[in-house]
Amino acid sequence: MITNEVIKTEIDKVQEKYLEVLYKKIIKIFESPSDRKTSDTELSAGVAQQSWQRFVAETYGSLSDDPIERGDQDVYEIREAVK
Repeated sequence: MITNEVIKTEIDKVQEKYLEVLYKKIIKIFESPSDRKTSDTELSAGVAQQSWQRFVAETYGSLSDDPIERGDQDVYEIREAVK
């Protein structure tokens, strides 16, 4: 049986560099209680949606100082058409 103590013990084993991810991606999801039952599928979809929105928010504008540029196109040999 999973208890709070078991979960706390496992969290204590998590490396410090992963604690922020653990908190943001997993723990925060369960903080807002719902007044209706949520299926595992709905929960997974909600997790994915929140993760994607958080990723976009955290990375938006990260390349503004060094924009991606397309280089010149090479010249390629012309081959026979495939029939």
